[in-house]
Amino acid sequence: MRNRAGLTLAAVAVVQFMVSLDLSVVNVGLPEIAAGLGFGAVGLTWVIHAYALTFGGLLLLGGKAADRYGRKRVLLLGLGLFGLASLVGGFAREPGQLVAARAAQGVGAAALAPAALALLTATFPAGRARVRAFGVWSAMNAAGGALGVLAGGLLTQYAGWRWVMFVNVPMALCALALAWRGVTAAPPTARGGRPDVLGAVLATAGMTLLVFGVVRTDRYPWSSPVTVTTLAVAALLLAAFVHVERTTAREPLLRPGLLANRSVAGANAYNLLVGAAMAAAFYFVSLHIQRVLGTGPALTGLMFLPFALGVVAGSVLAVRLGYRLAPRTLLVAGALLTAAGFAWFGRITPDGTFATQVLGPSVVASVGFGLCLGPLVSVATAGVAPGEAGTASGLLTSSRQIGASLGLAALGTAADHRTGGTITPSTLDAGYALGLTLSAALLTTAALIALTTLHPTRPQAPGKTPDPTTALTGSTAE
Repeated sequence: MRNRAGLTLAAVAVVQFMVSLDLSVVNVGLPEIAAGLGFGAVGLTWVIHAYALTFGGLLLLGGKAADRYGRKRVLLLGLGLFGLASLVGGFAREPGQLVAARAAQGVGAAALAPAALALLTATFPAGRARVRAFGVWSAMNAAGGALGVLAGGLLTQYAGWRWVMFVNVPMALCALALAWRGVTAAPPTARGGRPDVLGAVLATAGMTLLVFGVVRTDRYPWSSPVTVTTLAVAALLLAAFVHVERTTAREPLLRPGLLANRSVAGANAYNLLVGAAMAAAFYFVSLHIQRVLGTGPALTGLMFLPFALGVVAGSVLAVRLGYRLAPRTLLVAGALLTAAGFAWFGRITPDGTFATQVLGPSVVASVGFGLCLGPLVSVATAGVAPGEAGTASGLLTSSRQIGASLGLAALGTAADHRTGGTITPSTLDAGYALGLTLSAALLTTAALIALTTLHPTRPQAPGKTPDPTTALTGSTAE
């Protein structure tokens, strides 16, 4: 029994490392991907959009499917799809093939992430073993994000950009073998209504069309019939999603009344803006370092390590301050500190140095971001019924991914307009600086949302910190 628990923990650890790594490993390779496959400046953003939209849009469906059809089954299916999509993406010969592979990766991640977390929760229900298991999970989550930028740089420079896709294949195979052998095929935990597949499709299609309409404004102005029609159809699809969630005979992905909870609504609005700002800023800084400063991918990955370490430091600081300060205070302070870092980033110039244009703002922004993470999870699940805690935490992850795609679409388009048709280091930096400044504005708005919509709840007492499962991706804790 103990051996099976160890294999389950190992499988989930590999899964979390792989998913976390995939969120960052591609970014450093973007310039090489653009050169290798012929992506345009705006089209390149779809390498990020395709993954973020399908992952965020289908995440709640993945959690409910795991409960309805069996967590081991859904985990194996998600791992197989994720690994296959990574292999196909590595062999892509044109932009559309890579974008399709990234979308399939997102579908696989939406299935495997909540299933893996639910298995971990069930395998380690209480006690020191549970604390240790989630400590391993958290460490792998942080390690994947931190090592992703470094691995992406090293792989891109010394093995080629295709290996930022291929690297997932052996990890997926390893997790498949561990899960197949070590995870017990327990009966499904939910035998009620079937998951709302139609709602998931409508939400994902609506968000995808919305992003598509925004990024195409480089070719079709906002007032053009093409853009107006595209955005109108996107709005209709999203309205249809809301209608389906209110009237479906199946189990809805999201009970509309959940958003009537002020903490849930405020935290997700905050998270949407944070996701938008972080994804766009990471994208602009990566391109500035490589395209303007002329830094190679491997060194670029090293330059991002201070940011990853700063997030860890900010998260540790948030735990210590959480015993003295209310979560709302930490959210406001974290957003403003990150906004200050991005405003500093917005002063980039083609002849700047690493210390003043990358290292300094990275430290400020990353510590601020780390301050937000734990308190945000606590606020987003405050006052939620136990049966909806998984849905609330899954919604939080979805809002981050959807915000990332919307933010990158809007800010990437604005940056491209500012750059114009003449591509020089100065014009590129003019666009990137605008995008980074707008990212700072989004985070300032997030701070205002936290200040005005969230209750000034008392700080957590020692020993009463939120259960680590509430930071998950959409499966209910058992």
